[in-house]
Amino acid sequence: MASQISHIVYAKKYLEKYPFSIANKDEFLLGCVFPDIRRLAENLTRKGTHRAFDPVDLNFKGLSSFRAGWKFHIYCDMRREEILNKYGFYDLTQDNGKFWQANKMLEDELSYGIYNNWEKLVHYFNHAPAVELPKGLSRQSFELWYAIIARYIEEKPDDRSMHIFLSKQPLFKNADATIERVDKLRKSKAAVEILRKVNEEIV
Repeated sequence: MASQISHIVYAKKYLEKYPFSIANKDEFLLGCVFPDIRRLAENLTRKGTHRAFDPVDLNFKGLSSFRAGWKFHIYCDMRREEILNKYGFYDLTQDNGKFWQANKMLEDELSYGIYNNWEKLVHYFNHAPAVELPKGLSRQSFELWYAIIARYIEEKPDDRSMHIFLSKQPLFKNADATIERVDKLRKSKAAVEILRKVNEEIV
């Protein structure tokens, strides 16, 4: 599972590789960070947002650009885990699944410079267009999620912005511990190199 900046960067890489595959590229980017809205939205579960497509692949035929981005998010989550396991990331870091968010935050930090149009995306997320929402999800929660992401992506993430991003999501009870773990991971050259390989190989 990747975090929001990385999902945007991976979507950008896909759009550059297959420029004519998606009708509305902005809505594709909107969709690619949608599934994690479950962290703050009412009546949504991980199963509801992350198991919405079968099979999970890069076939977007018949999907709106937003739903294609949503499906791409799920594909990247699965592909990312394959890459991390291939290079023994979890054996190296020995986190036993306890610090899964920390490696995602560091991945965001490492990925940020690859995308070069954050200002436009911040504006777009702060004025997210109407799309067909899953049953039970309010427009208010939808707008709040994208406003939180917009704030997070304004600048390259650091400890402070990561902490703010995590603290706005009820799922995360101890942002301090996550940020401490991010700092430890930054000091592991091997861990950083594996996270960079995700970006190289995911699409």
